[in-house]
Amino acid sequence: MTIPDDAFAPDVAVIGAGPAGLMAAETLSAAGLSVTVFEKLPSVGRKFLMAGRGGLNLTHSEDFDTFVSRYGAAAERLRPILEAFPPDALIAWAHGLGQETFVGSSGRIFPKALKASPLLRAWLARLSAQEVQIRTRRAWTGWDAQGALAFATPDGATETVRPRRATILALGGASWPRLGSDGAWAPLLADQGVAIAPVRPANVGFSVDWSQIFKDRFQGQPLKGLALTFAGQTVRGEIMIADYGLEGGAIYALSAALRDAIEAHGKAVVEIDLRPDLSAGGITARLIDGRRSESLANRLRKTLHLTPAAINLLREAHGVDLPQSPRALGALIKRVPITLTAVQPIARAISSAGGVAFSEVDEHLRLRRRPDVLIAGEMLDWEAPTGGYLLQACFASGVAAARAVLEAEPG
Repeated sequence: MTIPDDAFAPDVAVIGAGPAGLMAAETLSAAGLSVTVFEKLPSVGRKFLMAGRGGLNLTHSEDFDTFVSRYGAAAERLRPILEAFPPDALIAWAHGLGQETFVGSSGRIFPKALKASPLLRAWLARLSAQEVQIRTRRAWTGWDAQGALAFATPDGATETVRPRRATILALGGASWPRLGSDGAWAPLLADQGVAIAPVRPANVGFSVDWSQIFKDRFQGQPLKGLALTFAGQTVRGEIMIADYGLEGGAIYALSAALRDAIEAHGKAVVEIDLRPDLSAGGITARLIDGRRSESLANRLRKTLHLTPAAINLLREAHGVDLPQSPRALGALIKRVPITLTAVQPIARAISSAGGVAFSEVDEHLRLRRRPDVLIAGEMLDWEAPTGGYLLQACFASGVAAARAVLEAEPG
């Protein structure tokens, strides 16, 4: 059964109730347009709330050019979008919702509440006051034969809507599918002739062939204060030992290059510096000065403050019998080679790469094949590391799509 909904047809239909979609709805409704947001799940912002479990890293405080560079191949395409709604604008927006922010030691910016739920509640209250309609349990299935948007409803019916001015698609990428971002939109757009770059995991963990004893003893333990190097790029931070391999902020920062290398060569070797603040010579001197009567594990723990997990990581890389020479052991501590053998599935990734090719949208994010349709958020072919870059680009692209609608002539 098909249910026509022309009676409540809005000026703009926004499909997807994540950060990009809700920001587009706010921008449009603040300008006086009627907006209906369609969401297939029973509630909105599911992935946004999940991001809040890690403190809700909204954006970053580094200088703008450095910030933009974090988007890699998509940096220059995203630059004008980020310039129009930069980190300062996002911070001001959060403050306007009563959520004060602070800058962490790493330069990342968080709400003081360190979670998403207070911000989302205030945001939804604002949207309600601006008369934004939100229709949940509406799964977008494309366009019907007459060109109307079609949605599957919980009772098996098809609901159709024909917005008067535009449609903004903000359906997310394909990571964490149980939270709504499952990439089901890709074939719907491909059927319209839209080029879709393959969707791949980003900010993701990697498999390592741990020994069983290492896996059983150390899974779930962090390794802190490290430096990781791959393909000439070095990042500092921490990683987490998982039963399948490695995950965590520092590995995520290198995940795009590591993923590409594994896809091309079947493996990637990342080098871990367990004591980046010490030179190899400094480490060697400390090992020489250590008490020779103690076990090697105790010397490493006392002279270099290596944890049992770090010491056993050395053994995973080299073998149970570590070098006895202080110079050779110092060199190993500075460059622990760990072979990554596979990328974890996209369902376990924080975000995804790929999506609608930028060649398919104009500078205002309008689909060239359907100018009444705009694309925002992770649906576009870009990726970025964690650290506030993901949310910032989602918010900014939602604003950009909405402003494009406002600047266009009605009809």
